[in-house]
Amino acid sequence: MFVKFKNLFNPHLLKVLVLLPFLFTTLYPSKSNHLEAGLEFQWDNNSDYKRLKWYQRDNLRRARNTIFLFLRPSDRKTGLLKINLKVPEKFTSSVNEKKISICQVKIGGFDSRTKCIKEISSDVEVNENKTSIDIYPITPIPSNRDSYAVVFKVINPNKTGLYQFHSFGQASGKIPVSNYLGSWTIMID
Repeated sequence: MFVKFKNLFNPHLLKVLVLLPFLFTTLYPSKSNHLEAGLEFQWDNNSDYKRLKWYQRDNLRRARNTIFLFLRPSDRKTGLLKINLKVPEKFTSSVNEKKISICQVKIGGFDSRTKCIKEISSDVEVNENKTSIDIYPITPIPSNRDSYAVVFKVINPNKTGLYQFHSFGQASGKIPVSNYLGSWTIMID
């Protein structure tokens, strides 16, 4: 009835029991713990550059994508009559006036998705080269605590890389002056 534990404390068996979990984690990596680290850098990093937040649904090349370019309350000091976006020349995508809009947005997080709360009617003009977009909201975007977003529904470019969009806003007031709002750096894999 008595079991001898002499074989259980074998040093070779203990080595196998200790090393076995490490072998499984290196040979069969878990897909559930897969993390993608993003790195954003600026070549000419100076005090005039302001990084703005953005979100995209799909970052693969040639994929249908929805890109949210956020204008949070801290990004706009005054109301905006006009928004001008400088599109990178290498961003050869299907930028279309009908697929660009502005909305009041609820920025998602850990437990919620980013989504538009209320659409803002606006006129959108894209130049011939598709390197500049002018957006004229029918009612000016106020400088309140709500977040707004410029929404692109595009097909991602064929080339991978970092694409930097620059934004300028024309402030509402007695003298409408355009000023730099910030830049978004979109990454396509």
